[in-house]
Amino acid sequence: MSYENKTIVITGASEGIGAQLALELAQPQVRLVLAARRQEALEKIAQSCIAKGAQVAIVPTDVSVEAQCRALIARTIEQFGSLDVLVNNAGVSMHAKFEEITDLSTFERVMQLNFYGPMWLTHAALPALRRARGLIVGVSSLAGKTGVPGRTVYCASKFALSGFYEALRIELADSGVDITMVFPGVVDTEIRRNGLNAAGQRAGVSGLKEQGAMTVEQCAREIVQAMRSRQREHIMTAKGRFGMKLKAFAPGLVDNMARNALKDTPS
Repeated sequence: MSYENKTIVITGASEGIGAQLALELAQPQVRLVLAARRQEALEKIAQSCIAKGAQVAIVPTDVSVEAQCRALIARTIEQFGSLDVLVNNAGVSMHAKFEEITDLSTFERVMQLNFYGPMWLTHAALPALRRARGLIVGVSSLAGKTGVPGRTVYCASKFALSGFYEALRIELADSGVDITMVFPGVVDTEIRRNGLNAAGQRAGVSGLKEQGAMTVEQCAREIVQAMRSRQREHIMTAKGRFGMKLKAFAPGLVDNMARNALKDTPS
């Protein structure tokens, strides 16, 4: 799939994977719509993309708000007249044991960002994507493939996203619209430190072992490769791919692998 003369919406584009995806996709005759909550950060990424020849619009958006999701898609169509690729990358992490969570409304916040936001955006974008025979990209996590202790709420949101897109893929089988799901492992970004703790506050620390974390540049390159081939799904680590095969006949071993991914003392 060539992205020349294509319009691509990327959420969570102000930092991390989303920002790097924008830079990876930026080239002449590509139209990028960058969405996130922080306008100043979006403007910096936009300037870098423009320097590479892309046309860029920035739309400050909180994907946990349905009206803002629908406004993002409407603004994209209004400005560029089409929508070819929707990259649902925005999300929030959370690390806390279920019984330690003190504010259950945090569940709703995580679900709104990680599941409802992509669902609202997809619903709003689907007519345009059908016209373009376009592509939907869901950025999930290995925690959307297997349970990880201390990440119950996060896992729930990512499993929901995977289930939603799996069913929708079948519904859209004859439409020309494809869905690519990507499942990164630990990536060297701030998502875990920016994630939520048991009290629903910014954790400021990561509860996962991060030695050997994938660089954000490699992560973005692999996602773009999966997009170009309109791959059904891409599990982004060898250990993750092995774990998914192992889970079918030795799930207890995969549970132990998940436990071993945790730090003894978060820092």
